[in-house]
Amino acid sequence: MHVHSVRTRRSADEFPRDQHLAWKIAEVAADPVTVPADTEAMVINRIIDNAAVSAASVIRRPVTVARRQAQAHAASSGGLTGGPGANVFGVSGGYSAEWAAWANGVAVRELDFHDTFLAADYSHPGDNIPPLVAVAQQLGIGGNDLIRGLATAYETQINLTRGICLHEHKIDHVAHLGPSVAAGLGTMLKLDTETIYQAIGQALHLTTATRQSRKGLISSWKAYAPAWAGKVAIEAVDRAMRGEGAPSPIWEGEDGVIAWLLGGPEKLYEVPLPGPGEEKRAILDSYTKEHSAEYQSQAPIDLARRMRERIGDLDQIATIVLHTSHHTHVVIGTGSNDPQKFDPDASRETLDHSVMYIFAVALEDGTWHHERSYAPERAHRSETIELWNKISTVEDPEWTRRYHSTKPEEKAFGCKAVVTLKNGEVITDELAIADAHPLGARPFARENYIDKFTVLSDGVIDQREQDRFLSVAQGLADLKAGSLGALNPLVDAVVLDKAPTTPEGIFK
Repeated sequence: MHVHSVRTRRSADEFPRDQHLAWKIAEVAADPVTVPADTEAMVINRIIDNAAVSAASVIRRPVTVARRQAQAHAASSGGLTGGPGANVFGVSGGYSAEWAAWANGVAVRELDFHDTFLAADYSHPGDNIPPLVAVAQQLGIGGNDLIRGLATAYETQINLTRGICLHEHKIDHVAHLGPSVAAGLGTMLKLDTETIYQAIGQALHLTTATRQSRKGLISSWKAYAPAWAGKVAIEAVDRAMRGEGAPSPIWEGEDGVIAWLLGGPEKLYEVPLPGPGEEKRAILDSYTKEHSAEYQSQAPIDLARRMRERIGDLDQIATIVLHTSHHTHVVIGTGSNDPQKFDPDASRETLDHSVMYIFAVALEDGTWHHERSYAPERAHRSETIELWNKISTVEDPEWTRRYHSTKPEEKAFGCKAVVTLKNGEVITDELAIADAHPLGARPFARENYIDKFTVLSDGVIDQREQDRFLSVAQGLADLKAGSLGALNPLVDAVVLDKAPTTPEGIFK
């Protein structure tokens, strides 16, 4: 890996374009390096994972709205190769790629249940999959090129997440997703460095937004934000392919992203990227979720399940203090100062970002479910509310250090729970990483991804269609040009009929 120093440059400075971060990423994307077998296998795992969580969310209201918007945009042409258009998850018919990516991106993100990478900032790199698959379907791309594109997309987003913190400046993490989708599409479509460079600049310029989408009372926009970034990146690549340019240097410019949205003119960022000919393996450093909750609550859920028997009667709890990292404390803990995180009437998205609620329910139930654990009647139980309000978080410098550690054996996203009983007895336990983490007690492997898909597809996709999809996905590298429509599992019509009725909008 090469570590690139990135900082603001004055317009009058001598700053050759080949030194721009966007150009360096474009060079990585244009490098025709072979995808290693373990990267390819993990790409397939994550495609299965995305399909699993999409099945679980398919008739939820935000997903239904996005799907209906997409269905109003049939593909008018197949672009360069005359393909049949892109597929919207669960339904037949060809739609315009950017709108299919929009709908499928919302389906993937709605339940906060797919893959994650945490470093200097946050990311859900599986958000790259819907836009790349949609474009591949519309243009008739083969499976091997899709794999190459996704390897680049993961590499780009994960390495930007390693080097550039957006959160401390209250910029939403999808600002790393726009460039990664553009880079991944560049690889998949075998575009030249110049075209990819312009597309990356446009995609970043148009996908920077504040983190208010994840603050206070969190709305359905949390699910829409990455879908928007993917849609915008597709359109940026289309414009760049037609010869249009972008603001540059987009990160380093005097009025660019670093100068005014991030650390300012004095800030230096260090961004690692593969060198020429170096394999793209960053996807192997990411991890998926066993539980439908914000990633930093994965280990606390497992810890709560482990502590139940030691605690015994939960009514005897006086207080619970979760000692954890800065990020966990201020984003999903009491350090956020969000009263909504203790509100039983709060949205699902808000409860998903309340480790206090999540730890209470996991202690009581000994399990976690993507629907039952968030149900209004579950959040309104009087004993749950009482326990919930006994839980707080504090930042522990050691947990913060481990959160940011670059050593895999040290990196941690968990907490130490200090449970004080009414009789004064103190029970403590800690868990650094979730059981499903690659270094956890039960690391996810192919069979776990398949099991997750099977469980979440039960009653949504019939057994034969499940088997067909899994067979196609696992043979992705061998899928010929024009056959990627088979990656779309169809949902039973009786299930889709249960989707909520929503008001009409502009699009018909």
